[in-house]
This record gives sequence, C-alpha cells and structure tokens, in this order.
Amino acid sequence: MGLPGSVLFACTMNSVRSPMAEAYLKHIHGKRIYVDSVGVRARDVDGFAIAAMEEVGLDIAGHRSKTFDELEDTSFDLVITLSPEAQHRAVELTRTMAVEIEFWNTLDPTMIEGDRETRLAVYRTVRDGLFERIRERFPPPLKPT
Repeated sequence: MGLPGSVLFACTMNSVRSPMAEAYLKHIHGKRIYVDSVGVRARDVDGFAIAAMEEVGLDIAGHRSKTFDELEDTSFDLVITLSPEAQHRAVELTRTMAVEIEFWNTLDPTMIEGDRETRLAVYRTVRDGLFERIRERFPPPLKPT
C-alpha cells in the first residue's frame, strides 16, 4: 500500500491526540505527506501532551488547535479519526467526497485523574500507541546504507 498524499488526523478537541499524531507523521515522513489535524471543537494544546512529546524530541507547544469548520482545504486522501465524535463529524464532512476514513479509537488521556506522574504515564501510553499505529500504517522510509 503506497503512501497517501495527504492525511488529516481528527479528535475531539485537537489538543492532545491529533496534534501528537500530526507531529509524529510529519517527523517520519516530512514533506512526502501533507499532514494536518483538527478537532470537533478547539482547545489550546494540553500541557501534558506537550511534556510527553518533548520526551521524544517533538515540540507541539506551538500547535494552534482548529476545528473542521476552520479547515482551509478539505481535499484529503485519508482522514484518521481518533474519537467517536470526530468519526461522526468526518463522515458528515466527507459524505460527498472520495476520501478514505479510518477510525482509530484512542483513549482520551484528559479523562484520567491522579497525580502528575500518573496522568503523564497515560499520555505516554497514548503517545506510544499512536506512534506504533502510525509506523505500521505509514512505514518510515528505509535509510540508505
């Protein structure tokens, strides 16, 4: 399966899951794939998400959250939704388009309570799960030997 030309990640708030996925896919595929992310609603990027991504050398602190309605271009080859709410919104958006939609139901780590380390551990688990799924779906290019 070849790489799509453009991918949109979508979740509920565009503050944790979809920015993580966007940053990682951009990291491994650079300019080979156009990548963006949105939420059903927008909220500033989550501090725990920033911290979890910094641990792996990716900076999402400057991410500007946006909604489906704020998309400048809706011509994506693939939309990957990370929450049921985003899945429903993506289906509505793409009803008349030839676009593939994949649903990767992903835990919302903002729902977990506890001390800082407990919560950060959940964000790491979500991050690592997204990274693994992205590597499987969009294998990194082989490095020349």
